[in-house]
Amino acid sequence: MKKILYGLYILIIFGIVVCLINSDIFNKKNTEAIFAGEKVYKKQCLICHGETGKGEGPNAGTAINNQNYLNIVSDKDIYNSIKHGREGTGMPAYSERLSEKDLNNLVTFIRDWQKQEIEFEVPKEIAGNPETGMKLYNQKCLNCHGEAGVGKLKMGPALSNPQYLKFTTDQQIWITAAYGRENTSMGPSLKGKEGVRQLEKDEITDIVSYIRSVKVNDDSRIDYLEP
Repeated sequence: MKKILYGLYILIIFGIVVCLINSDIFNKKNTEAIFAGEKVYKKQCLICHGETGKGEGPNAGTAINNQNYLNIVSDKDIYNSIKHGREGTGMPAYSERLSEKDLNNLVTFIRDWQKQEIEFEVPKEIAGNPETGMKLYNQKCLNCHGEAGVGKLKMGPALSNPQYLKFTTDQQIWITAAYGRENTSMGPSLKGKEGVRQLEKDEITDIVSYIRSVKVNDDSRIDYLEP
């Protein structure tokens, strides 16, 4: 009899915990952060990234309300992109404009746009040939992303930007090149996907290795790192 009562007691406690988890008690803090982050977004980000975050703002801004993008970046990645910006581009650093609380609330708001989980097939190691990658880049990517990845306004973001390369992994660059960003001009490049470019996995690896090998000096000249 004691075992039965003990079992019922455990079930009751478990039920209460489940109810609490699904209640607003646990979600209140996150909801407040999203609401606060939305205010920051509308004041600081909407003019470039658009009201819905799809890059439809009056100024040039990339789409961040994008399921492919949100599935390859961590909250820390989003935080770093906002805090440190993209030097020499239209994306300023917000480290002096926003408090840590505002930055974290903004990240929470942007993360709330993620509505699905996507698994991407990506090589464990990205070690290609930068010279081959440069040839492929010039054929397939230059029109939008500019010579040596310096970017083009309202066309393609800067890929050789120092902040971008510092806070973006080779795997993230590879996935973006291979699978693109849905509902944007960045279509998939992986062979077999419905993109204009049809590249083999190794070719995309070569392009990523080339992008990683390029850096922009402070005087805006392009230098090439040794492979």
